[in-house]
Amino acid sequence: MLARLVIPECFLRQNTTHYKLSQRSPANMAAAVLRRKLFKTSFFASCFHSSPAVLQQPPLSQSRFFPPQETPMLPPGCFNGRVAFITGGGTGLGRAMTTTLSHLGAECVIASRKLDVLQQTADEISSQTGNKVHAVQLDVRDPQAVTRCVDHMEGLTGLPDVIINNAAGNFVSPSENLSANAWKTITDIVLNGTAFTSLELAKRLINKGKGASFLAITTIYAESGSGFVVPSASAKAGVEALYKSLAAEWGRYGLRFNIIQPGPIRTKGAFSRLDPTGEFEAGMLSRIPTGRLGKAGEVANLATYMCSDYASWMSGAVVRFDGGEYVMMAGEFNELRRVTPDQWKLMEKMIRSTKGSS
Repeated sequence: MLARLVIPECFLRQNTTHYKLSQRSPANMAAAVLRRKLFKTSFFASCFHSSPAVLQQPPLSQSRFFPPQETPMLPPGCFNGRVAFITGGGTGLGRAMTTTLSHLGAECVIASRKLDVLQQTADEISSQTGNKVHAVQLDVRDPQAVTRCVDHMEGLTGLPDVIINNAAGNFVSPSENLSANAWKTITDIVLNGTAFTSLELAKRLINKGKGASFLAITTIYAESGSGFVVPSASAKAGVEALYKSLAAEWGRYGLRFNIIQPGPIRTKGAFSRLDPTGEFEAGMLSRIPTGRLGKAGEVANLATYMCSDYASWMSGAVVRFDGGEYVMMAGEFNELRRVTPDQWKLMEKMIRSTKGSS
């Protein structure tokens, strides 16, 4: 189902022809260069919204002003006596969030389909932090499997204080190539899996009179939508609606629900599924004002804060965490940053020479 991400030859031919025809004056030439740059960037943006690449590109120069801090920012022991349940906890962001929670004193339960990967992660984190990390197999798409998993966890640790729904699936594909099974696979993991897990746990917490903090990891294109990842965009938007709705309804039971929308974070799983050719990282960096990709530890720090008592008044919040990528892509004139000072002078002459404009 992976689609090779290349610029169609017809676009290149069309753009080149337009550029040649525009070389009649210095002013027109400057405008044509600008159009060419805008085209290239807009095409990259449409192909690839928020995912990291296989081949690493160096960060841009401005990134020195925005150094990543991945060490735990909260006080040691602030999660002592707490139980945290993390889906998709064996790899990537899930592993990073589990590691930070464990460092801060939480007893963690990580869940996904691959028990061998989970167990290795659990052993490694526990050896680093000295706190227990349990591995429990779970296919979030199966509500009966969710019930069995929660039964198992309740026997191990009791009901959790922190629930992080991080399990996800995604791939890039033209939407006209999507099969019903492809659509169902992603929406079952992302939307149904989050719903099954959250509802099963919340009902038990309500029954026991126990409060808890729920967190969902979505993406910045859950807000905007995005072509070529339509099942993921739709499912993630559904997760956000679910959590905002439950925040309104179930605060009275001591439950709060929040969301993080990460921008491009370098993780192994996203590399292989979302940029199999490794061609677009430079294009991504050019549209991130901070000039670098995010780090998993940065998301982990934000997540632990949002699940901690320091954020007890936060519920129904959607936090965008993307180095400014969303606002850069949203503003239709932001690509003017690529215009050189000489090109600005030419364009200003064109603007001043235009009569009757308002």
